Amino acid sequence: MLIRSIVAGALLSTPLLAEEVNITPDMPSVTIETAEGSATISRIQDQANELDGEWAQTSRACPPFCIQPMTPAPGVTTIGELELLDMLQDPDAMVIDSRTEDWFRTGSIPGAINIPYTYVIDELAQLGCEPDFDGWDCAGARRVALFCNGLWCGQSPTAIRNMIEAGYPADRIFYYRGGMQSWRLLGLSVTDQTG
Repeated sequence: MLIRSIVAGALLSTPLLAEEVNITPDMPSVTIETAEGSATISRIQDQANELDGEWAQTSRACPPFCIQPMTPAPGVTTIGELELLDMLQDPDAMVIDSRTEDWFRTGSIPGAINIPYTYVIDELAQLGCEPDFDGWDCAGARRVALFCNGLWCGQSPTAIRNMIEAGYPADRIFYYRGGMQSWRLLGLSVTDQTG
């Protein structure tokens, strides 16, 4: 009985570091195709990992870093990480990092392309729109998901509103509101653009 109590106590006090940190119970990782080849997205396995630096920062001056609405424009669907992973695996969808290039270089979501929010209208042809005499014909618009730095970042909401104003169908736009801060908080893979 004493030995059983000692073993049980030792098991209860042992950290669960040997357990795998999956994305979902049935999904340890996701492999996607990128312009550079295959990339695997998984979570950091170190269960003692913590955010640091600006990703751990909780308070930013507002304006300009104000909490963004759940939906940036009528007709746009707000999504989470699992839906974003589905879009990353869909060859007909595009995931857009709408942050400025300096932010993009600090690391991004694997498979995302960088179209800064200040240039998104100039790049609508990449997203399936065609220029016409009135601006853009977006009848062939692709499904796109946009993100930026997180709940306090207005870059992707601004890009989304500008896209809709230019004629992009709102129902083809998805907004990953959590952005890089939530992605990093969950310990998901980030590209290394600094190398």
